[in-house]
Amino acid sequence: MKPSLIRALTLFSLGILVLIGYRTSLEAVEPCRIRVVDAENGWPVPLVELRTVNQVSFYTDNAGVVAFDLPELMGQEVWLSVEADGYERLPDGFGYRGFRFRPRPGGEEQITVHRTILAQRFGRLTGAGLFGESQKTGSFLDWKEGGTLGSDSAYCISYQGRLHWLWGDTLLSRYPLGLFHMPSATTPLKPLESFQPPLRLRFDYFRDAEDRPRNVANLFPKDPGPTWLTALVSLPDHDGREHLVASYAKIEAPLTAYRIGLCEWNEQTENFLPGAILWDRESGRSKPVLLPEGHPTLWIDPADPEGRRWLLLGDPFPRMKVPASYEAWLDSTQWEAISAPEFLLDAEGKEVKVHRGSIAWSPYRKRWTVILCQIGGAPSKLGELWYAEADSPLGPWGTAVKILSHRKLTFYNPLQHPELLPENAPFLLFEGTYTHTFSPEPRQTPRYDYNQILYRLDLDDPRLSPAQRKHSESPPPPIDRKPGDE
Repeated sequence: MKPSLIRALTLFSLGILVLIGYRTSLEAVEPCRIRVVDAENGWPVPLVELRTVNQVSFYTDNAGVVAFDLPELMGQEVWLSVEADGYERLPDGFGYRGFRFRPRPGGEEQITVHRTILAQRFGRLTGAGLFGESQKTGSFLDWKEGGTLGSDSAYCISYQGRLHWLWGDTLLSRYPLGLFHMPSATTPLKPLESFQPPLRLRFDYFRDAEDRPRNVANLFPKDPGPTWLTALVSLPDHDGREHLVASYAKIEAPLTAYRIGLCEWNEQTENFLPGAILWDRESGRSKPVLLPEGHPTLWIDPADPEGRRWLLLGDPFPRMKVPASYEAWLDSTQWEAISAPEFLLDAEGKEVKVHRGSIAWSPYRKRWTVILCQIGGAPSKLGELWYAEADSPLGPWGTAVKILSHRKLTFYNPLQHPELLPENAPFLLFEGTYTHTFSPEPRQTPRYDYNQILYRLDLDDPRLSPAQRKHSESPPPPIDRKPGDE
């Protein structure tokens, strides 16, 4: 064989070996699965940040899982710092909170964190990638994405045998500007099969012709600014027919309403249609004192000999009451004002200034409960949540106990979910909007920012005792909001 041919074959063989080695080096690295659980009960903990020494961050999903997939650190000893609102890792001798491990492709690691708050994080309700980290490791592959990336401030009500959900401004993947006229979805009346994480709640969104979540309250298409709905409620008319109604506000910068009115759900178009205008800035009139807002509650006043049904409206405490009928909702002359507290007192007698929240009847406590956000709190100015009780939805409200705290980030507009609970449940469920907005924190939490997170609060927790002082008499329970159960 000629030397030149030998050299050519040798070079060709070396090339093949180089290509094989190059191909091998480009093969994907199988992630190492890290699971973060609560040391108290072993439940997975969502929204926990794991951060490398060189500032690469991972965040646990609804199953408490992170898919660690850094090829440059596989097989090496790695330190991950652990940070989370309401949960912590015990510090080492130098005060660092984290753990050391050696990640391997396809490997598994489990760590525990200790809860420092009363409320237990159940999971994220809205947005994408609720099980994104788990799916990288081959689990929860049956989970179907809803099509949104972020949703503000939720409302929920029972109507026509389903739960109807509404959200404010909502992010979509196709463009920085998303939905600004209230996307909506429905679920079964009891959509949760379990009351411990991981949270799996599927929404059936109202969708457009391209099968994407759509607006349901673009009441004035030619008018500028978002449309925000509030006071979502189902009310019967004189003939017993249920009407799904709400109030709306047209918004302009900086978050200012220029028109407020009533609207109603239309079954044929599956959209809200505008009704009476209660106030318009162009009219020159002052804004009315009584405007429907917040999360409505149905109630019978035990002191009323006629046993009339009332709709209480406010955010969180009732500021007006309306006879619980569709006709009264439309007639503002039947609306009555109620005084509501601007602050509550904690166990030390310090004022807790009220922002927003919701009230609900607790069959287990046989009292009314409130979950509210504090404005001007610490360490977060709009992320500290409190719990209190009362014998009447009109108060007086007792001692407030902090149940949820954030280091910097915002958690606002909390909503209780009594409709999701099993009968006489010894716990509450509530959600709120988690975001960096209105906080000094410049970082946005991937996937979680501007989304709804659900929490569970166990009512037997002894740390709630300051709010659960003895009372002499309990009022009757509220009216069940499901139509047809009268």
